[in-house]
Amino acid sequence: MKKKLIIALLFATPLFFVACGGGESTEDNTSSSAVEAPKEASNDVASYDPQRGEGKFDASNVKIGALDAAMATKGKAISETKCFSCHKLSDEKLVGPGWKGVTSRREPHWIMNFITNPDAMIDKDPEVQAQLELCLVRMPNQNLADEEAREIVEFMRQNDGVK
Repeated sequence: MKKKLIIALLFATPLFFVACGGGESTEDNTSSSAVEAPKEASNDVASYDPQRGEGKFDASNVKIGALDAAMATKGKAISETKCFSCHKLSDEKLVGPGWKGVTSRREPHWIMNFITNPDAMIDKDPEVQAQLELCLVRMPNQNLADEEAREIVEFMRQNDGVK
């Protein structure tokens, strides 16, 4: 019986030290990068354009015309997978704000910048920061492709009654 206990302790002891030893250096790296990130964001806030957002999209590369039903259908499918666990199609808040009327409040390129680059937008946009205070949860980056973001915008437009 003692022999089994000694063997078990011999195997368990190194596992204990390996499991506990790696956490300290990871915490130190995380805390130092967390301190640096707000400094970078605060430097860029002065140059932030709240009409455009933060990202590669602007009025010159996002052209909106009549509703594209095929794109809206694809956008709905993407939204069902990546968005509807936090957003409703009405103006009712779930985890995040409801989508009703978003395309009348925001330019399409701003929406695309936000859904493809939420972290930078949350750090810089005062209205997004105010919304975060209401919702209490940062929107995660869903790693959307440009075309997927455009399709979601088209679905949002359809939801808002654009024909």
